[in-house]
Amino acid sequence: MSQKISLTRYLVEQQRSHGHIPSELRLLIEVVARACKGISHAVTKGALGGVLGSAGSENVQGEVQKKLDIIANEVLIEANEWGGHLAAMASEEMDGIYVVPNRYPQGEYLLLFDPLDGSSNIDVNVSIGTIFSVLQKPEGPDSVTEQDFLQAGSRQVAAGYCIYGPQTTLVMTLGHGVSMFTLDREQGSFVLTGEGLRIPEDTKEFAINMSNMRHWDTPVKRYVDECLQGKEGPRGKDFNMRWIASMVADVHRILTRGGIFMYPWDKREPNKPGKLRLMYEANPMAWVVEQAGGAATDGRGRILDIEPTQLHQRVSVILGSKHEVQRVTAYHSA
Repeated sequence: MSQKISLTRYLVEQQRSHGHIPSELRLLIEVVARACKGISHAVTKGALGGVLGSAGSENVQGEVQKKLDIIANEVLIEANEWGGHLAAMASEEMDGIYVVPNRYPQGEYLLLFDPLDGSSNIDVNVSIGTIFSVLQKPEGPDSVTEQDFLQAGSRQVAAGYCIYGPQTTLVMTLGHGVSMFTLDREQGSFVLTGEGLRIPEDTKEFAINMSNMRHWDTPVKRYVDECLQGKEGPRGKDFNMRWIASMVADVHRILTRGGIFMYPWDKREPNKPGKLRLMYEANPMAWVVEQAGGAATDGRGRILDIEPTQLHQRVSVILGSKHEVQRVTAYHSA
């Protein structure tokens, strides 16, 4: 692009020229982006900043927290609680919701986030990221409850992620396509580097943790087995497998060049519908993928149509290039 367009300018133009975004939501997204810059700075310091390693605690999911998990969570809360745009927040790292304190004005939006996705990759210097989702607070009493957050993903008003890799890149949708911004560290702001991103409908790449193959359900085994047979198999083409163990990194690759990402239900915990969290991971990523022309299902239906019943609800996730997602989903109903 010959002219650098900052995130702020982009959002102002979306508000002014297209009417795609209210002013309060615009300001909220700018605050989230500013928090992501802070997290990026902490991630970049690594061992020099003393942020690597375990914090010696567990989150509500029973997962061991890394020091950066806690730092990222605190950065997002502190950046967003005082601006007057939010009524409450919810995070993968917190048991319940965080209502904006009374000393600050309350806004009309709800923010959900996975402060640092891909924590297992922190100490080995592999890409990690922040995932966020914005919902409108339902009309009614001024007090906010957990029930207010339990909205289907189709009701999101903004969603996206920030990936901390060789570049720090912010990807987001307001419901009118997907845009990408890269952090210009000299300028100190996110700059538009991609607009109207599209995921190819066909692909030769799949991402899944193959070590869990023995636990998969039959439809997933069938799909992966067909991919592994290559040109000699029913698919008639060779596939490559990719797995970064960071949903942000895997989805970013798919958004850039296509592919399919799968984190399916498996037999190890049969009573759980999946591993990934619906509200913090699946919903925002599903919306980004759909807005880029891809598809996202839980193996049986559209993820964005799921009516949540719990804040930390889990779900099976299959998303990416449309034709491949449709194939895996069809296998589940065969």
